[in-house]
Amino acid sequence: MLTLSHVSKTFNPGTVNEKKAMTDLSLHLEPGDFVTIIGSNGAGKSTLFNAIAGSFYTDSGSIFLDGKDITFQPEFRRAKMIGRLFQDPMRGSAPGMTIEENLALAAGNGGWFSHITRRDKERFREQLALLDMGLEDRMRQPVGLLSGGQRQALTLLMATMVPPKLLLLDEHTAALDPGTADKVLEITKSVVREHKITTLMVTHNMHQALELGNRTLMMDQGRIVFDAAEEERSTLTVDDLLSKFRQGAGKEL
Repeated sequence: MLTLSHVSKTFNPGTVNEKKAMTDLSLHLEPGDFVTIIGSNGAGKSTLFNAIAGSFYTDSGSIFLDGKDITFQPEFRRAKMIGRLFQDPMRGSAPGMTIEENLALAAGNGGWFSHITRRDKERFREQLALLDMGLEDRMRQPVGLLSGGQRQALTLLMATMVPPKLLLLDEHTAALDPGTADKVLEITKSVVREHKITTLMVTHNMHQALELGNRTLMMDQGRIVFDAAEEERSTLTVDDLLSKFRQGAGKEL
């Protein structure tokens, strides 16, 4: 479903600031996989997501999504197939637009520049009600007035309103308070399960890394240094993962 083959990326090559962000990285995901990714800061997790999303072109290697070569496809074209949430809940939605305008934009109805029909509004209300945050009664309010957790939940809804082929979750609950983070995570699991969306999720929470999805990857220095799925992962404990993390990262947490 998603295949990265021998992908490498170096930033500022030939300068004192040269940084090898990914080195000969290969990865394959089957349809419906939910993969958690852990690794220290600078391990290459966000770089991997940026490469998949098309934020930059890789130096070498290839990227295929659903059988299509997207290696040199621009980011805006990939965005039609790839949903993404960031750690910062302020990203991913337009604060000056209302909730319903943001949803119309995500649904492909044009947002500000289109007529939002009664049928659209009914659909948006139904979807918002599933979040259980009362947003269905605030559809005419600007998104900039929402809390971080509400914006992140809304962004998740926007990213999956037209179910993407691939969902990238880049520590999307890390900036939220524990209660709100748990709620957004539950919504995430529900949405991914309902639509059977192939998902990659970066997390620093070792419990989440083992409990969510069906596979766990560990990255270090732009490489995948550990890959556990199914039976192998089911026997791992958090202590096992921490030990492997320390070995892979070469440092104590």
